[in-house]
Amino acid sequence: MARRPLPRIPNLPGITSLPSSATARIARGREIARTAADGATDVLHPLITITRGLRKLGGAARARWAATPRERRGPALFVVAACVMAVALVPYGPLLALVTVMGAAAWQGRERPVVKTGPDEAETERLRALYEALVPYFSVPEDPSPLFAHGGDWTEAFSDFAFDGDGRPARLRITYPAYFTDGEAASRARIEQLLHAKSGRGREYLFDWDEEGNQLLMRVLPPLPTTVAAQRFVTAPGETVLGFTDPEAVQRTVPVLDGDEPRDAPPVVWRTGPRSTEPHLLAVGQPGSGTTTLLRSIALQALQHGDVVVVEGSGTGEYACLVGRAGVLAVECGLGGALATLEWAAHETERRLIAANRARQAGHPAPEDTRRPLWILVDRPSVFGHLAAADGRPDPQSLLQVPLRHGRAAHVTVVVAEQFDSLDALGESVLSHTRARVVLGPAGPEQVGYVLDAAPHTTPVPYVPPGRGYARLGTGPVLRLQVPATPDPYDEATTEAHRQAVLALLPERRPAPEPPAPVTAPAPAPAPVASPAPAPAPVTPAPAPAPAPGTRPAPDPVTPATPAPAPDPVTSPAPAPAPVGAPAPAPAPDPVTPATPAPAPAPVASPAPAPAGPAPAPGTRPAPSPAPVTPAAPSAVTPAPAPSPAPAPAAPPIPPAPPAAAGGAGPAPAPTG
Repeated sequence: MARRPLPRIPNLPGITSLPSSATARIARGREIARTAADGATDVLHPLITITRGLRKLGGAARARWAATPRERRGPALFVVAACVMAVALVPYGPLLALVTVMGAAAWQGRERPVVKTGPDEAETERLRALYEALVPYFSVPEDPSPLFAHGGDWTEAFSDFAFDGDGRPARLRITYPAYFTDGEAASRARIEQLLHAKSGRGREYLFDWDEEGNQLLMRVLPPLPTTVAAQRFVTAPGETVLGFTDPEAVQRTVPVLDGDEPRDAPPVVWRTGPRSTEPHLLAVGQPGSGTTTLLRSIALQALQHGDVVVVEGSGTGEYACLVGRAGVLAVECGLGGALATLEWAAHETERRLIAANRARQAGHPAPEDTRRPLWILVDRPSVFGHLAAADGRPDPQSLLQVPLRHGRAAHVTVVVAEQFDSLDALGESVLSHTRARVVLGPAGPEQVGYVLDAAPHTTPVPYVPPGRGYARLGTGPVLRLQVPATPDPYDEATTEAHRQAVLALLPERRPAPEPPAPVTAPAPAPAPVASPAPAPAPVTPAPAPAPAPGTRPAPDPVTPATPAPAPDPVTSPAPAPAPVGAPAPAPAPDPVTPATPAPAPAPVASPAPAPAGPAPAPGTRPAPSPAPVTPAAPSAVTPAPAPSPAPAPAAPPIPPAPPAAAGGAGPAPAPTG
């Protein structure tokens, strides 16, 4: 029982204050008295309860006797007396009757919580104020018996009401007349705005209009939990969890870890793939509203079954944790890299379409590389548009047309995130092909309706946590959304629990490619050895030697002489020196290796010697011919030199001149091998 304060000692006239010792004795006496009262209350609590119950039973009996008609009081009194006589005659009857009465008194005298059966005075005044505020909207002068009238009874229009701890309405059902235009959005918006203002701002209200029953249910929605962090969700391939919503909004739950406690949460699941009706997504929000967090969450889920390409326009490095990870094809922050990456994505989409079409025409399933999902995540493409316009380059959004139009058939999904202040910079292809929409952060009803193509059924609140907003998939209803916490693990402001949760979802890093080995120059090949040809081979023509002075003139120096075939089928040794006026010696093989006669009748090609120099002086020995081991000379086993544009027929060999007199310049015949 509650403690009752003891009476205070009044101040006596003429006594201003008591000594400290007297004050201490008085305080000690009060404490002793209070302790004694508490002990007595605990000891006498059963007696107090029975006394309270007897008082209630007596009051109930007195009220029942007063309610009994006079003509029935005599028989009733006779019945009571007969019952008392019967109990007195039964063995142990009085004792049992006493125990029964004491038990009933104890049950009636127990302490019970006060049950509130209706609104109190303050709540009644608030409901009456709401009723009076709705009279101009729910009444017309032509109504003979209006449901809403000034000074009317609010209990006929309001039902199923509840209040929170502050005395504000948390639930209210309103019955309105049938002639109210509840089918018009403007009329409903006026009623919702009025109830939002009169019931208390700062809370999110849900308005459920029952047009068939002419009733409006207003209730306050609890805030969505923000303690669910990034984790592996139980989904099928092609399903992505955008966030979580109200339990009654969806018919599905997934097990999640809310902090350290497992529970079932209602998710907002976005389905992609060839059979999806909304294969691409557009997320819009204010700065710091959580659009980057949403894209990071989608990337972590997409890496389980596909490849990801990230193009970041803000350039803040929010996706640095994805660089070098398995499945992440590129993370680009510059204009040049973004253009190259998006151009590759467009070509990859076309390649997948062509490969899948050819496979279907041949009666085969689509190749495996065309069925692996490819995700293109573009954060703030309007920044690249301004940079491209200033640099004279094409807008990167133009490269998204092919993935947006044909990405569903090619297993290519595009996710675009933009801010409200740059929403007008988005291209028509992005706005027309992104049928899954998400709005995050504080936004007015007009902004939410413009992005989602439908107004939400709740009242937006001015202050929301990051990742809080609305989502609409295709033509479905507008759902409240709370994105799971997926911060940048490299950010210093990130908590350790969230950092470890994100790092646990990241795939392993790709191994770094080994540096290429240094290229060394190959060693020079040894001089080729003349070997017998197994099959007949054409004879390599040699250029005609230059004639010595006094001999037959050579052809036109502009056009080189047509090479002539070697006269000897066997490779000849080095020629002997010839006197002045003799023709140039025949081609000679490598002097290091002796010539071997070929068993086949066909001759073996011999390298052509260099053109003859000036004739030696009489009586001197000419210099030996250089060995054909220089890079310019063809190999002995090479069939023929590079073909000339128009080869001419071979000229007949020049016959040797007859011997001349002493001192003459005639050539002498060269010795044969």
